[in-house]
This record gives sequence, C-alpha cells and structure tokens, in this order.
Amino acid sequence: MRATTRIAGLLAVSALAVLPAAAQLSKFKPGFNLFSKQQDVQLGKEAAAEIEKQVEIVDSKELNAYINSIGQKLAAQPQADKYPYTFQVVNDPSINAFALPGGPTFINTGLIAAADNEAQIAGVMAHEIMHVALRHGTNQATRANLIQLPAMLGSAAVGSGSMLGQLAQLGIGLGANSVLLKYSRTAETQADLMGAQMAAQAGYNPIEIARFFEKLEAEGGARGPQFFSSHPNPGNRTKAIENEIRYMPKRQYNADTGQLPRMKALVAKLPPPKKKAGDGETAPAKLSIPDSRPSGRMQSYQGGGFSVSYPDNWKPLGSQGSPGVTIAPPTAIQQSQQGSAVGYGVVANVFKPKSPRANLPDATQELVSQMRSSDPGMRVGPETARQVRVGGKDAILTTLRSASIFQGQTELDQLITVSHPDGVFYLVLVAPESERQYADRAFDDMLQSLRFNF
Repeated sequence: MRATTRIAGLLAVSALAVLPAAAQLSKFKPGFNLFSKQQDVQLGKEAAAEIEKQVEIVDSKELNAYINSIGQKLAAQPQADKYPYTFQVVNDPSINAFALPGGPTFINTGLIAAADNEAQIAGVMAHEIMHVALRHGTNQATRANLIQLPAMLGSAAVGSGSMLGQLAQLGIGLGANSVLLKYSRTAETQADLMGAQMAAQAGYNPIEIARFFEKLEAEGGARGPQFFSSHPNPGNRTKAIENEIRYMPKRQYNADTGQLPRMKALVAKLPPPKKKAGDGETAPAKLSIPDSRPSGRMQSYQGGGFSVSYPDNWKPLGSQGSPGVTIAPPTAIQQSQQGSAVGYGVVANVFKPKSPRANLPDATQELVSQMRSSDPGMRVGPETARQVRVGGKDAILTTLRSASIFQGQTELDQLITVSHPDGVFYLVLVAPESERQYADRAFDDMLQSLRFNF
C-alpha cells in the first residue's frame, strides 16, 4: 500500500554582553575566549564534516553558486574578519540557516523558498557570519568550561588529532543543547545589528532583514516557529534593526542580482529530503515477511473517532487522536523519496470526496480511482465490491491487488469504507496474498474490535 508520509537547523552562538544602544553604529567585539582563531577554524572544519553526514547537501551547482556569490560579497566586508567562510545549500524545507565556528555556513532550501527578495537571504546570511566573526560558539564553550579547557587546548596542536573528539570528552558536542550550538538573546542582538551593517555595506537594503523577521512572526504557526526556535527573539528585534539603520550612511542598494525567482523554481523542483540514519534515528529495518507476521497477542489503539485492537508486534505510526494512522511492523515498511510503502499492516484515514454530497458507493469509487492513480499497477477484483457490517455501521469492502514491496509477491489490499461526517472513513488491510492464512485471522480480530464514535 503506497502512502506518502526532516534536520532541525543548527547555529553556533553564545552569550556576550550587549552594549547599550547609542546614537551610533553598533560595534561589538568577541568576548573572552580560550580558543585561538586557528582553533575555531579547525573545530569548524571537523564539525562541518560531521554535519554533512547528517544533512543532505543540495546537488545543484547553480543553487550553491548563487548562495556562495552572496556569501562572498558579505565575507569581503571588514566585519567578517577574514575567516575561511564556506557556503552550502541544505535540502531542508524548514526556514533556517546555521553557521559553525571558523566559517562553515549552511542555508536551508526552506529559507530560499520563503524569501521575498535576495536582500532577505543576504540579511540572514550576514547574521550567521557575525556569529562566526564574534566567535559566539567558542566564547560560550569557554564560559562553560573555564577549568577543563585550558589544559585541553594547551596540549592540542592545531591540525593534530580531533578537536571535536577532545571536546566531546568534556561533554561539548554538536547536539541541539550543546554550548557550541545554543543561542542566547544577547548573541542574537549582536548578530542582528552588525549583520544589518554588513549587508548594507555589501549593497543589500538592510530593512529587508527586519521585514523578513516580521513576515515570519506574522506567519506564526505556519512557518515561523522553526526559525525562531533556533534564533530566539531578543525582544523587538525588528525595531532594533530599524533604529540601527537610521545611523547608517546613505547609499545605493544595488547588489540584488535578480536571480532569486529562478533559484526558487530550482528549489521547488528538488526531491524531498532523503532520510538518513543517525542523528537520533535508527536505520530502517530489513524487509521480512516472517518477522512481519501478526502475533497472537493484541493491544489497543485509540484514534480520532475510532478505536481498534492490533497485533502487539506491530506499531502505530501517527498521532493519537488523529484519524490518520498506519499500524504495521517496521519490517514491512519501505522508505523512499516518494514516501512510505506498507507491505503488511493496516492504513486508516478519512477521505474527502470532491462532492460533499457523494454517497458511500460513489465516494468509494473516487477513493479507489485516487489509489490507482498513485499506484498504476493496482487493479480491482476479481472479487466484486460488497456491503459488510463493521463496528456497527454499514460499510463497503473492495478488494484490490498490486505488486508487493516484498519481492516476487502479490499484495492483497482489502479496502473498507464507512460514511463519515467529513466524507469517508477507510481502512486498508494490507498483506502479501501468500500470507492470507496468517493475515486474515489478525484482520478479522481487528475488525471485530473496531469501534466508532462519530
């Protein structure tokens, strides 16, 4: 049963004291730091190598060249402090960007897609560059490890051994709560204000970064939280940037290349990000029919509008309280760029037909047509659809067949549809046809336990 079904962005930041606002351009300096600049660079290179194992770098010379061209304009400004900056695009729909000590910088495709103009992308990138130049990550690590770090850093020659490995022994890593990768509102303020200056000097209108923050805040639940979860709002950041702009020299902002529409089109054509093992996830289980067979023991699942019992060696994949759930063993799920394919288990959801007045037979036919369009090899029958009684309600049972994800097997899909206030509630009972002696018993038990509350 084909059913279409992910890394939070990281940024290297830390806390520094914010200078009081004044009627002049803000100029912050790196705080106390036990790391040398060369050690920042070494640490960044090692960390970038690890990050590249966890994220999917976009394989597009054009997209990466576009982002690199913006980055190099910004890195040429004096605030960047001549670190060996690199810029890469990550295939991730979340609106985010992140920078590591020493200069490796990563831009999510979601940020490119969300930006209204090139200046907004440049503003976010300038913000990230300032985290590097102000050495926020290693400053934070220094503050948290004043006792252990001197001995470690004193014995670590630049370029020898793994600095990231030595830091890991002190509990400093690349996780979301690592001091190297955790934001402070103070660091955010500094990166905002000096990033706006940098963008302006590079020829980008700095007001656009303020507008971008306003846009994300206005979108709120739609897309904003992902950005602000790794870029905490220091408080009225838009107004602070606007105040900073008042003291900037008047200049022409003509750096925009006009290429953003094409880049957004390229992003829109990219395949979904590939899921990678690691970063808290385990590798997919190997497909196995014997390991997927339902056990004789059952446990309960409560969904949105229904409850059902299922074999205890299967797992529900979905949100409690939602009508949409897949209940299947890990050994019967195949992941691909197109989504998840289930070879043994049950899929439940609610289908909304085009016409809200469609009766159950017509809505069922429309659902079957949609299923077949997503799986061209699927065919109906030869059994005819028939009326059945399920969970105290009238239902229609439609039998379909298709190629199974288990090599050499034919898949049997038994579709059960029931009228629902929002359209049609459906269950698809999925199994290799050769497994009917095992599957039918489990499916019968599930259907007998099925209860509706709609």
